[in-house]
Amino acid sequence: MGKPATAENTAGGARIDMIGVPFDGMGRASGQAGAPEALRAAGLRAVFAPDVILEPDLVLPGPVAQRAVGSGLLNERALLQMIDALHRRVRSSLAAGRFPFVYGADCSVLLAAVPALRDVAGRAGLVFVDGHEDATPMDLSTSGEAANMEIALLLGLTGERAPQPLRQRLPALTPDAIAMLGPRDHLFRQAANVPTVAGRVWLRSADEVSTDPAGYARLAVEHTAVHGSPWWLHIDLDVLARSEFAACGAAGEVMLAGGLTWQQLAELGVAALHGGGCAGWSLSIYNPDLDPDHGAGRSIVEFVARIAPSAAQQHPPLR
Repeated sequence: MGKPATAENTAGGARIDMIGVPFDGMGRASGQAGAPEALRAAGLRAVFAPDVILEPDLVLPGPVAQRAVGSGLLNERALLQMIDALHRRVRSSLAAGRFPFVYGADCSVLLAAVPALRDVAGRAGLVFVDGHEDATPMDLSTSGEAANMEIALLLGLTGERAPQPLRQRLPALTPDAIAMLGPRDHLFRQAANVPTVAGRVWLRSADEVSTDPAGYARLAVEHTAVHGSPWWLHIDLDVLARSEFAACGAAGEVMLAGGLTWQQLAELGVAALHGGGCAGWSLSIYNPDLDPDHGAGRSIVEFVARIAPSAAQQHPPLR
């Protein structure tokens, strides 16, 4: 394993910090918490070398698959510790002028990454690539998973019941600073009586994005960066069609219809990063328990290898 980032070992010019997050938002003993180790075993570190510093994974408490009294958040203790520890890591990386690559866990990592970017740069943007809008109000959540509501929390559309350590960092985004690419969860939202945020934020559906992934990525970056904000790239792998990637969620979970191909997602990612101004990148929702032959893990590493050269060329305007 590589050394943690310090003044001594970054003198050689390593620019990317790999930060593994062994967290499962559903409170499972393994699940998405196993993603960092599985992706490293599949060769993830090598795609960034020699520009990378491999940070130690976050150390988190054991999961509890119960909803907390008061907030209703699932696995709340581990969630809050993950957010706090990841916020410190990302903030330190950005302040040092490096590019954090956060891998593992689920979309709740944005509750740390986006506030960290806002704290360092003064304002944050977000290019959000996901099959879901993730804007469920806390009081409408049937599961308590933070990964279903992080966009609503970041925008300040919900959060009255959130614990104080989380609430004090929110909101962290303005509606004009986010661009969504790939949602196709209308049936999921209808079943939960959750309205779309399409009227509040810039959003292009999976069907639209599939017709011109690179073109829509460029438009998303232009929209997000219009105020001169550095922006964060988040890719939730459930934006992919199930035929391309099924190692996410839980066994037996109903998957969304439609979605992008690996080729389309790669075109999107490269085009977004070529737009410049990206300060960091998170990649989430891989569940190795659903990948017994490790084929999905290898596909993820191959995808990251296509994007990594563009990530290494970013110059976060933070110092």
